[in-house]
Amino acid sequence: MQTDPRWTVNSMIAGAGGGLVSSVATCPLDVVKTKLQAQRASHGERHYRGVLDTVKFILRHDGLRGLYRGLGPTILGYLPTWAIYFAVYDGIKTRFGGETPGSTNVRGHIYPAAQVKGYQPIMREHPWSLHILSAMVAGAASTTATNPLWVIKTRFMTQPHGEVRYRHTLDAFLTIYRTEGPRAFYRGLFPSLLGITHVAVQFPLYEQLKIWAQRDSGKPLTSGSILVCSGIAKMTASVATYPHEVVRTRLQTQRRLLEDMKAPRDPNVAPRHGGLIHTTKKIIRLEGWRGLYKGLSVNLIRTVPNSAVTMLTYELMMRWLFARTVS
Repeated sequence: MQTDPRWTVNSMIAGAGGGLVSSVATCPLDVVKTKLQAQRASHGERHYRGVLDTVKFILRHDGLRGLYRGLGPTILGYLPTWAIYFAVYDGIKTRFGGETPGSTNVRGHIYPAAQVKGYQPIMREHPWSLHILSAMVAGAASTTATNPLWVIKTRFMTQPHGEVRYRHTLDAFLTIYRTEGPRAFYRGLFPSLLGITHVAVQFPLYEQLKIWAQRDSGKPLTSGSILVCSGIAKMTASVATYPHEVVRTRLQTQRRLLEDMKAPRDPNVAPRHGGLIHTTKKIIRLEGWRGLYKGLSVNLIRTVPNSAVTMLTYELMMRWLFARTVS
């Protein structure tokens, strides 16, 4: 069974379009969330007292532009992330669980698809296994490919006020590369890969909610129904898997300069930086379990509408692109 290349291209275009719209619309909330996640419980450091205090601090020191710091690498990151994600996600579902639009070569039993994609064969008897496989493989592929851009985005959003600022994305890339080496661009990759459990919860739940919403009408879902289904799925997944985001942000903001890494280390001095387990234990020890949920409220405010807009844009663009393809 071969995947129709037009379907893959349409998925990439629709996914990139959805990611672009949502990233621009929710960038200020992303800046606030990232600053809250990155603050550490250390003496002498400035602490934000909630979402409103964070917004006031940004506006007072950086103006309105401060709420859009990191938008460049965010856009550069979201476009390939969603393009790769949706292409792999739909490609796996089509390869192992369904036929491409317009195909008549359906083998095995056929069942109505959860959305307007024709019919899917016997794998529809096990939809959860298919959706989880699709979501996890797609998440791993997109996360690994774009992690350097997310490190740059996090650095942009968390730069201290008194520090020399990155001028643009390329300047940030060159500065990090010269001072910390190429390994810096893959800090936080492991917790990001653990975050695949997020999409493994979100997308199967989203598909199931669409099936329930469409069960009675038998017609394509309305925009309102898509927004509700995607919002519920995203909120559930965010609450269940949020701690990995805090740990990932802490790791991405760690700065291990090349000269420090080359210098001999005193065995009697504890290392300043650690990996996933060390960072998690340190957060719990110094900040309590609540430290793993810093920024959760603003994250929900950001990600739920972000996901809803992304999925609605994706679904509508797929319908439009498919209509143009078959016409």
